[in-house]
Amino acid sequence: MKFTKVQGSGNDFVLLEAGESKRDWSRLAISMCDRHFGIGADGLLLVLPSNKADFKMRIFDPDGSEAEACGNGLRCLVKYVLEKGLFNKNASQMNVETMAGTRKVKLEGTGGKIASIEVSMGEPRFAAGDIPLVIEPGGELVDIKKMLGYPLTIDNTNLLLNLVSMGNPHAVYFWQRPVSEFPLSRLGPKVENLPVFPNRVNFEVAQVVSRQKIEARVWERGAGETLACGSGACAIAVAAHLHGYIDNKVDIKLPGGVLGVEWDGAGEVFLSGPAEIVFIGEWPNENVKKG
Repeated sequence: MKFTKVQGSGNDFVLLEAGESKRDWSRLAISMCDRHFGIGADGLLLVLPSNKADFKMRIFDPDGSEAEACGNGLRCLVKYVLEKGLFNKNASQMNVETMAGTRKVKLEGTGGKIASIEVSMGEPRFAAGDIPLVIEPGGELVDIKKMLGYPLTIDNTNLLLNLVSMGNPHAVYFWQRPVSEFPLSRLGPKVENLPVFPNRVNFEVAQVVSRQKIEARVWERGAGETLACGSGACAIAVAAHLHGYIDNKVDIKLPGGVLGVEWDGAGEVFLSGPAEIVFIGEWPNENVKKG
C-alpha cells in the first residue's frame, strides 16, 4: 500500500489515495499514525472520488475516530492532488467534499506553480446543538448566548471557554500569559473528555499579542497536543473577533508555524498556510494492529 507523508505547519498526516477501496480505516489509522511502531502522524488522510465535488476527503485521528473537518489536512490534500497531476494546476478554484460540507479552495500561481492555497472553512456555528454541548449527559442544551465565556472549573482552574463549531467542535480559552506556561498536557485531555461535550472537543489556549497576531497551542480531540490545527486557528480567530480583540485578518502563531485566518464577522472563514509533501513510502498490508 503506497502512502505519502504530508504536513502543514507541523500538523502531519499519512495520505492515501483510497479510490473505491473498502478497509477498516479506523484500525489502519491507529497502526499507521503510531509514532513508535508505525509511520507517525496526527491523522490518516484519504483522497476519494466525489459525486459532489472535485475530490472527497476523509480524515481519521490516531485513536481511530473520524474527524469532521481539518484545515491543514485539506490544504495538504490539495497540495498532493496538484503535485501528482490529479487536478489542473492552472485552475483557480477546487471544491473538496468533507464530512462538514463541501469546501472551496482558492488557488493562486503562475506557470503551473502554485504560490498559495487558501481554503474556505465554512461558516462558524454557535448553537449548542451544533457544537454539541449539554449541561449534563441527557440535560438541556445551553442557550446560544452562553457560547462565549462559558464557565468551567477543572482541577481548581477556572476557565471561560468560547465555544465554536467549524464543522468540528472547539473550545477556546484566552490566556493572559505566554501559552508556553499553560498546563495543556494536564488540562487538555480533561477538557476534551468533559461530559458536557458528548462528541468530545478540541481545546485551544490563546494569547492575543496584538490586533494582528495571536499565539496559541492546541489539544486536538483524538490526537493530543499537535504543532498546529487549521480549524482550531479558525475557531480562535472567530472567538477573538467576536470579543473585539482583533481585526478581520490575523496571524495565528502555533508551535509548528503561522496560519493566516480571515473573517469579517459574517459568512465563511478563510484559512491560508503552508502545505508540504515530506516523503513517500509503502506500508505492508498485513501490518495493522489487531482490535
